[in-house]
Amino acid sequence: MAAAASPSSGPHEQAAGAGRLPEGVRVAVVVSRYNESVTRRLLDGAVHAFAAAGLPPDRIDVAWVPGAFELTLAADRLAAGGRHAAVLCLGAIIKGETSHDRHIATAVASGIEQIGRVRGLPVLFGVLTCDTLAQAMARAAGGPADGFAGNKGVECATAAIEMIMLLRCLPPVVESP
Repeated sequence: MAAAASPSSGPHEQAAGAGRLPEGVRVAVVVSRYNESVTRRLLDGAVHAFAAAGLPPDRIDVAWVPGAFELTLAADRLAAGGRHAAVLCLGAIIKGETSHDRHIATAVASGIEQIGRVRGLPVLFGVLTCDTLAQAMARAAGGPADGFAGNKGVECATAAIEMIMLLRCLPPVVESP
């Protein structure tokens, strides 16, 4: 159960880096079609990060859903299937004239957290919650030339890679009788 230690970890701490993923790992990415000019860029960043970690494109399953609210249902179905080491949820919720965005963001955040806890695998929140489209585009920045610098899809995929590696080092869950 050894793991690479980070500079700040003590002798009993587990640490995982965002290195190369082991053979056979498969991940799922659920992407909101709403605000696709933003979410497509988040997806591109996430795929780039997975490729950098050695994950071939055919090991990344992408599911498009109509909007951010639908992310949780698809993520739960994918997490329950047992085929994926992690599920990323990518979306962009942009404030409008009413408080609708806050209700959607709260429901999606709660749902994603609950899925990960109940299913026992990393389900990551890569949902932007911005006041303007310009703010969202800035958080979905970059491209292949700069390694998608500043892209939150990259950050989400990197967190998934770290969690996949960490969970491989931790003891398995023991079910209560």
